[in-house]
Amino acid sequence: MLLSVVIPTFQQAHRLRQTIAGTRALENVLPYPIEILVVDAGSTDGTPELCEEAGLRVLRIEGGIGCAIRTGMLSAVGVYRLLIDDAWSVPPEQLQMLLPPVQTGFDITLASRYIPGSVRLNEPLASYAMGRMFNRCVQAIVLPGLSDTQLGFKCFRAEAARALFSRTCEDNASIHVEVLALAQMFGLNIVEVPIDWTFQPLQRVSTLLDGPALMAALIRIRTRLSTGRYAPLQVGRPESSDPPGWML
Repeated sequence: MLLSVVIPTFQQAHRLRQTIAGTRALENVLPYPIEILVVDAGSTDGTPELCEEAGLRVLRIEGGIGCAIRTGMLSAVGVYRLLIDDAWSVPPEQLQMLLPPVQTGFDITLASRYIPGSVRLNEPLASYAMGRMFNRCVQAIVLPGLSDTQLGFKCFRAEAARALFSRTCEDNASIHVEVLALAQMFGLNIVEVPIDWTFQPLQRVSTLLDGPALMAALIRIRTRLSTGRYAPLQVGRPESSDPPGWML
């Protein structure tokens, strides 16, 4: 399988029509079959059942949205693994810009709302200000040089996904920062891609409400990085979850 699409979700029955429509639109614009994997983090509103009724494969787990992201990325089988936000705040056809053949030679591609060429639609000023403030904290504490870590549209080579997500510890939305910090530490090639993004008023993570927890996570990640708590890559040797002969 060339591409796996991983959709972490929690309590999203109210917007599943949008989720499913976006997924089908992506299938229609790609010239090859794809694996679609929904990972539900313990929803009680019928989210997983509705996804299954729509013909989507669903993994059910107990844990936060970070657990769902990690489980999906490690369970997928594609050569490339595309992480999707179930709100579909980016037009499905634009996600081709994160994938080969548009992008080549990358380990990770990131959809970005804040680099030249990107467009932000319907975003309140307060949301923009809080998002930029959080990104400055991310860059100062953990991850310099990346404009947009939290948007949930990212593509990983399979080898990078296995190496990185198998080392993550965060179980909430801070896993987005953690996995990119690990990638930067290991010297992987990260490419930011401008996209058109539409603000969704019912986003899962609120920088204002969840800010203290996210800041605490930045400190935890920084501490692990600086004290060598993350296992190093075994260059030239296969990771335990990879086929023989694999190396990063």
